Amino acid sequence: MSTPSLKVTRLTKALGAEIRGVKLGQVDADVARQIEQLLFEHQVLFFPDQHPTPEEHLAFGAHFGQLEGHPHIQNPKDTPSDKLFELRASHGGVADEWHSDLTFREQPSIYAILHMVQCPELGGDTLWANLYQVFEELSPPLRDLCEGLTAIHNAEPHGKPEILYAHPMVRIHPETGRKVLFVNEHFTRRIAELSREESDWLLGYLTRFIQLPRFHVRYHWSPGTVAMWDNRCTQHHVMNDFQGERIIQRVTVMGDRVEGPPPRWPAHERSANLSVASRHDHILRAWLKSKSQDD
Repeated sequence: MSTPSLKVTRLTKALGAEIRGVKLGQVDADVARQIEQLLFEHQVLFFPDQHPTPEEHLAFGAHFGQLEGHPHIQNPKDTPSDKLFELRASHGGVADEWHSDLTFREQPSIYAILHMVQCPELGGDTLWANLYQVFEELSPPLRDLCEGLTAIHNAEPHGKPEILYAHPMVRIHPETGRKVLFVNEHFTRRIAELSREESDWLLGYLTRFIQLPRFHVRYHWSPGTVAMWDNRCTQHHVMNDFQGERIIQRVTVMGDRVEGPPPRWPAHERSANLSVASRHDHILRAWLKSKSQDD
């Protein structure tokens, strides 16, 4: 197909753009690369009035890598593919904490591509945060400290706290080369090199900092809109303020490899060796045990 003339409308200074002039169900590899370049620039893209079929949705996602369904949430029985995650909610029941998807895995999500099948007229907006900007606006001493630390993430929100992985607190985006603050309130439980009190304080400060409006775009949905975002440099948050059917279908491009500066200190020894530890100390000890088994 010929390369479409894409109309790009930037939504906020921080991030986000609305894209018109293309039907996602008809793109080829060249157009997909064009869209991906726009994603590197804007971090989250919105395509109104698309209404893709599940087959078109899956085909579009496959241009960008390996697709995988949600590891812990079961689809409705009539969902057409196990690679298409569907969530139906009438009174909230959404991820209303800031997060990047699946950061408790060794290889988290690269991209998410969401089709808003049905939504209420009011409420249920989604916000995204620019994690490049978040890192860059930290003070130089705090940026330096974060670059030497490791964050432990687990799947506790999914009822599976034993599933965990540790990533650098500051990662380097493999395509842009920019640094990203890589912690989130939903899945990040502990900073390995700090005491529990220090970890709670620093994570609390950073997760509140991410919530400052100057880092955000807020999008009000209409049925048929498709959003695509880069999980490596954004977080998102759903407003749990709606009543009425809200149905989303999402494909997830997996295979991320989180790379960043190596830790500059060992894991916090006192917390790691306590005979009676707090819940978050147990998370540190579980991670150290899993790490020793891998080694």
